[in-house]
Amino acid sequence: MHTLWKGSISFGLVNVPVKMHAATDSRDFQFNYLHKECKHRIRSVKKCPTCDIELGMDDLVKGYEYEKDRYVVLSDEDIASLEQPMSRSIDILDFINLSEIDPIYYQKSYYLSPEETALKAYRLLTQSMEESGKVALARVTMRSKQHLACLRVFDKCLVMETMYYPKEIRHMDVAWDRVDPTEVELTMARQLIDNLARPFEPEKYHDELYEQTTRLIESKIAGETYTAEAPVKGGKVVDLMEALRASIALTENEKDSMSSGQTQVLEAGSGGNPTDKPKSTLTPRKRAPRRAKEA
Repeated sequence: MHTLWKGSISFGLVNVPVKMHAATDSRDFQFNYLHKECKHRIRSVKKCPTCDIELGMDDLVKGYEYEKDRYVVLSDEDIASLEQPMSRSIDILDFINLSEIDPIYYQKSYYLSPEETALKAYRLLTQSMEESGKVALARVTMRSKQHLACLRVFDKCLVMETMYYPKEIRHMDVAWDRVDPTEVELTMARQLIDNLARPFEPEKYHDELYEQTTRLIESKIAGETYTAEAPVKGGKVVDLMEALRASIALTENEKDSMSSGQTQVLEAGSGGNPTDKPKSTLTPRKRAPRRAKEA
């Protein structure tokens, strides 16, 4: 697995050297712009609208717009001077309960694996965190930005979730909080939620748009036509109580169908479903990973 960053986890006087790896992978298709006539890929050109000349990377500087069309220029040296002295350290600040962190704070997930010299210390940290039921709130600097982060155990590995700071979270005016549903409406809504409640099985969820895009591209490559399935449109909600009753009736029927379906599967054994569609072998091209900077 490609290493994005090298550093160490520090808490108290304990220091655990680790490597960072991407924990997720974008499944988006990357499309290129082509010339309509010859089908060759066009290139992006950086051009100054004032000087009317094409520019290279050496001609560019970083600027911050502090007023409309007014910029202050920051050099690489200016930015480097702000680099934190502990930029290669993931500093644990506190151990807290995972349930206390709302998912809105999470940005991106990274795996942390131990260096060869830190296997025991890494195992000690993961096992003690797992047994305590706690996660670690930490601070780390990456790419000249200081992040708040959450360290937790997943599949025997440490996962680091970079987080937004509280000031980066927007808050809405919840005008609907002043509307009070009736007790009957609340009872029916709770029943509908109970009917739809399931254990979390991540494998059963899939990206339908990604799958349809895959089939579209494969059809184009093969010179065939492909018609996407039309999405099912929901009915117009005229009366809230009527919509709740209809939804509860529908989910009750689905629960009965699921129960009978599970019984049939158990009776039929573990045979495959003959109507299952074959899985596509088409995968989006991955972007070339950035090389890890030297510590």
